[in-house]
Amino acid sequence: MSSDPWGRVDEQGNVYVRTADGERQVGSWQAGSPEEALAYFERKFQGLEAETALLEHRVRKTDLAAKEAQVALEHLRTQVVEAHAVGDLESLAKRLDTLAGEIETRQSERKAARAKAQEETRAAKEALVAEAEQLAESNQWREAGDRLRALVDSWKALPRLDRKSDDELWHRFSHARSVFSKHRKAHFAALDSERDNARTVKEKLVAEAEQLAESTDWGPTAAAYRDLMTRWKAAGRAQREAEEELWARFRGAQDVFFQARSAAFSERDAEQGENQKAKEALLVEAEAILPITDLKAAKAALREVAERWEAIGHVPRDARPKLDGRLATVERAVREAEEAEWQRSNPEARARATGMTALLQSAVDKLQADLDKARAAGNASKAAKLEAELAGRQELLDQAQKSLQEFTS
Repeated sequence: MSSDPWGRVDEQGNVYVRTADGERQVGSWQAGSPEEALAYFERKFQGLEAETALLEHRVRKTDLAAKEAQVALEHLRTQVVEAHAVGDLESLAKRLDTLAGEIETRQSERKAARAKAQEETRAAKEALVAEAEQLAESNQWREAGDRLRALVDSWKALPRLDRKSDDELWHRFSHARSVFSKHRKAHFAALDSERDNARTVKEKLVAEAEQLAESTDWGPTAAAYRDLMTRWKAAGRAQREAEEELWARFRGAQDVFFQARSAAFSERDAEQGENQKAKEALLVEAEAILPITDLKAAKAALREVAERWEAIGHVPRDARPKLDGRLATVERAVREAEEAEWQRSNPEARARATGMTALLQSAVDKLQADLDKARAAGNASKAAKLEAELAGRQELLDQAQKSLQEFTS
């Protein structure tokens, strides 16, 4: 008979393993020595030991799934319990029990991690849905559209939830995108309609602008172009290509007119500059009429100046007031001289002045006679009254005589 601490072989060749519950036959050996029998069954134990060590490594050092680890553990436990091997099977069983606890802990940790990940995913997807629903009402079409596309990419990058929860959130997310898309399409459809209308209006404005391009009616046409520009701005924008083409035509028509007007104004300014020089020279002649010594000659000279003045034509606007003012000064002097001459030669006025002078002289003579009588009679109060009245009438007589003298001078 042969034995070791964990097993023995009896005389009949039966092989036993020692356990805490006593011996258990694990096989028999007839082909060799008892030592060879024990060595054979010890090697079978070593194989179980190696499998146990391998499973420990996989559980502790790799990402072996808990379910797969549990299956491997149960299989190995069965092998150890029913093992036809000689060795410390109890130690192997304890190691497997320890490993079972670790697998259970790992399983709980992974379950908790999965639950946490699911909650984080749910929170992330709910946040994406909330933002999408907020963007659904936005009219910032480009920015909101770009952001919604980014949200889709973010959604795809997240793990799935349970089917019911995932489908519900996706339905809300998809609905928000659809609402935004519907609003955007309606907006751009309305915008296209507005742009079509704007193009129609601007085509008419361009036609009007091109019709005015050759006009030489500078003032009214410039005002018409200002009105066209106001209407252009109020019409809104057409589609980009149409807007650019119509604006080029509109601006081109304006350029034709305003360049022609500028050339005409330049020519006119040059001509008016010469006219200004001619009128300044003419004013020297007009101002030589003053002071007036011969009214008839002055009037004839002024008529000649006026005829030549009108024939010269327009001068620059800023020079006109000063030139006209200087000529008006000469014209006013001639009119005043003419008025004074008429006053001197007016027979009716002269007759009135003569009659008034005679009446006043008669009144003065009578008052003087009455004053002499009052003084002779010693009537001082009457004399004082007559003196005051005589002084007033004498002043009026002096003025009348002066006016009459102007008629005879």
